[in-house]
Amino acid sequence: MTATTASTGPAGVSTSGETWGRVAAAGLVIALVIAPFGVYPVFLMKLMCFALFAAAFNLLIGYVGLLSFGHAAFFGTGAYISAHAAKVWHLDPLLCVVLGGIGGGALGVLIGYLAIKRKGIYFSMITLALSQMVFFIALQSPFTGGEDGIQGVPRGTLFGLIDLNRPLAMYSFVLVIFLFGMFALWRIVNSPFGQILKAIREHEPRAISLGYDVQRYKLIAFVISAGLAGVAGGVKSLVFQLASLTDITWQMSGEVVLITLLGGIGTMLGPVIGALIVVTLENYLAALDFPVTVLIGGIFVACVLLFRRGVVGEVEHAMRKRG
Repeated sequence: MTATTASTGPAGVSTSGETWGRVAAAGLVIALVIAPFGVYPVFLMKLMCFALFAAAFNLLIGYVGLLSFGHAAFFGTGAYISAHAAKVWHLDPLLCVVLGGIGGGALGVLIGYLAIKRKGIYFSMITLALSQMVFFIALQSPFTGGEDGIQGVPRGTLFGLIDLNRPLAMYSFVLVIFLFGMFALWRIVNSPFGQILKAIREHEPRAISLGYDVQRYKLIAFVISAGLAGVAGGVKSLVFQLASLTDITWQMSGEVVLITLLGGIGTMLGPVIGALIVVTLENYLAALDFPVTVLIGGIFVACVLLFRRGVVGEVEHAMRKRG
């Protein structure tokens, strides 16, 4: 064995990829801590909201193999509930976000119970159809403000002590929630529960033959994903002080699919990198006369052709080949 050979773990698997992942995660945390001193904080907060949303979606498609076309229903539900709790009930900002997550998770129980009974494109179409039903409920309900949405959402005072109207205070609040959500997903993916989810993704009949209640595991993963999407929507409503129909449209569901594919399906950092690409393009190309959506679509096609595993997926694949 030469000195350049990568070290291996107990099972003989190269640890170079794991080391790279830890270094990248540490670098991301450091970058997010110092970023608001040089980058517009609202841009960074939007990035973290969509990164958490995409990471929640990635739990389903990347680790269970379920493609949902209706994840905006959970994102938008979390946004509306958090916005209503902050503006009408005047609750603590953290409690508002928690209620948004609970609302997204509760909706996930209902939609997931109906959708996971089907597979493949039928599962995707059911999630899309039910998401559209939620959209029309939001459009007609007085609770959501209809086409006007819930505007002027107060950011409030965290624990009665920290005024979140201060940019750095709000940024720190969003950063803590984002890191907590990403850590929770990392623990889920690397737990025995996460290994079962991967087994279901790779060969569902074999998982059934081993005695696992596949439907139950799928439903639990679906609810966790929906709950975290609701948290992301709740945070977003406080950051922009607005919850609107944009948060719950099918285009939002398509955007989270785009973010995840660009970053890399089945990777922890993929949704973050994908969100960085999409949010940056949307913000800095918005001034162009050329339609931004068409330009993003072209970039997406190019990335899919050049990076079939996504940006992070290609990097991890290259690291494994070197190891």
